[in-house]
Formats: sequence, C-alpha cells, structure tokens
Amino acid sequence: MKKTLIALAIATAGLAVVPAAFAQSAYGNGSWFVNGNVGRTSIDKGPYDGHDTGYGINGGYRWTVNPSVALGVEAGYNDLGNVNAKNLFNGDRVVDRGKSQLHGWTAGVNGHFNIDPKWYISARGGIYSWKGHGMESGNDNDFVRHGIDKTSWYAGAGVGYDFSNRVSLGLNYDHYDAKKNNVDLSTDMVSVSAEYRF
Repeated sequence: MKKTLIALAIATAGLAVVPAAFAQSAYGNGSWFVNGNVGRTSIDKGPYDGHDTGYGINGGYRWTVNPSVALGVEAGYNDLGNVNAKNLFNGDRVVDRGKSQLHGWTAGVNGHFNIDPKWYISARGGIYSWKGHGMESGNDNDFVRHGIDKTSWYAGAGVGYDFSNRVSLGLNYDHYDAKKNNVDLSTDMVSVSAEYRF
C-alpha cells in the first residue's frame, strides 16, 4: 500500500510539473507556499453525528501559468475529528477519545485563479492517507470500536483575497473520503485559511 501511495504521489506531481514547467518559462516564476486552516468539521455517519474543530497545515509549490492562473503540487497533514477547542480554557480533555479521531496526510494538486487583481478562487484534490477510530455493530447490536486506516481521496474549493503577492486569506470547503469495512468516517470541513508565499 505504501508503494502504491508513493507511486501515485510521484505520478501526480509529475503530471502537474511538466506542463507547468513550460508555462513558467513563458510567463514568469512560481513560488513556494505554506498555508494553514482551522474550521468546523461535519460528520453524520453511523454512530457519529456532529461537529468538531478541525485543522490542517499544507505546503507546496505553484507555477505561474499566466498573470491570473497558478497551478501546483501540495502535501500536508490534518486532524478532522477529535479536537474540542472550547476545552482549551476549561481544563477538560482537548482531544476527545470518543470521537472518530480522523487524521491523515494529503498529497495532490491545486490551483489559484484570480478573478480580479485581489480576489481569487481555489481548487485542490488528491490522495488522502488517513487513520481513524470507527464503530461497527457487533453481536446483540453492541458497538465495537477499533482503529482503521486506508488511502482514499480529498477535494475542495475556496474563495479568498490576496492582500499582497505573498499573503492571502480564504474561506474553504473540503471533503475527505474515509470509508473502510462498513465504517464511514468521511468528513466535510468549512474553514478559514491563511497562506504565505515565498
């Protein structure tokens, strides 16, 4: 499975790099970037039905295709299912062991499309190597909790504002597919993101 994940990541990166490399020489330079997002996650599958606080951190490189379009590759980490932010201030457990505890690594492609000099829309997608804790119905309708992991996919879109060539803020919607053995931990997240390009 790890070899498949590595091969898919290399192939995805290669597909994005080749056309973008030609575009870079014609239109200008690209840039490295790092971004982070925090938001509200949503899951409504089986014994899980609710909202939590999720976060992610991501980095990569984008090539400038033309003055309004940049395409790139990215990799990152997120935690989508077990953080109770309100407990930061009351002494209770911040990481709730009763939650799905969905977290994982992402690798994919992304795009940054300016619709005017400051406003942009974004899109992203790729593979999601995740781990979580799921509950299955056992004998006598008792729920059995166990750790699961798999490689699946993620995709998302957003809108935002470029404060400068280096800094932007955005609002995003992302879906992370996480299904295995009749357990569905697939999670949606609406988040606010900040990005720095260098």
